Amino acid sequence: MKFLKFERERFEELVAEAIDELPVEFRKKIQNVDVVVETRPSHEILQQQGIRPPGTLLGLYQGIPLKKRGLSYANVLPDRITIYQEPIETACRDENQIKEKVREVFMHELGHHFGMTEEDLAL
Repeated sequence: MKFLKFERERFEELVAEAIDELPVEFRKKIQNVDVVVETRPSHEILQQQGIRPPGTLLGLYQGIPLKKRGLSYANVLPDRITIYQEPIETACRDENQIKEKVREVFMHELGHHFGMTEEDLAL
């Protein structure tokens, strides 16, 4: 089976499209969130997340969810949503599947930013 591989710039465009598709009220709430694309998760990230080979991650949220921010939340680095290109490409067969998976992964990680747990997101 041959996997589709995008140039990084095209893959980043798909991530930007997923962000642009958000309703304005949600986009306003992600102003202190960096969204980045990386090729694949590092071994350290996989270990931290309790994932053993052949498992992998498609995306990762790192930060303080909106629900947990108190009055002392100020002068902090932005939260970070990482979208992992290679695992998404490997899981998909064509450009439409990749575009949908990017959107799905972004929305999942954004759910964590809003304070949703894995259990909440699985419903």
